[in-house]
Amino acid sequence: MSRLLHQQLTQRILGCFFQVHRELGAGFLESVYAKSLLIALSDDGIRAEAEIPIDVYFRGSRVGVFRADIIVESTVLLELKAGTILDPSSQPQMLNYLRATRLEVGLILYFGQRASFDWW
Repeated sequence: MSRLLHQQLTQRILGCFFQVHRELGAGFLESVYAKSLLIALSDDGIRAEAEIPIDVYFRGSRVGVFRADIIVESTVLLELKAGTILDPSSQPQMLNYLRATRLEVGLILYFGQRASFDWW
């Protein structure tokens, strides 16, 4: 993980993610994990915002809006997933979100039976 931008912040985020998974376990809705992660991040002194609307443009025209699950310190985009399997469409979704936000780092945090993550 030494090649990540914003490595110190990213490691703190992952620490909070694993704390939430360890305390709650698997089986809850993404909204429960999102609220819990926001509390864990805040407790660690990390500023985070949830459900941030992001405009999507095509050839200079606004064509849609998506809501980022969580943006941390205006630097790292978090996409939360819960369920029995991680959908492969999450990766291209994250890349599109990063392009739309112009953020450089994104983490997909998977609250499954086993906690896992992926990053860009």
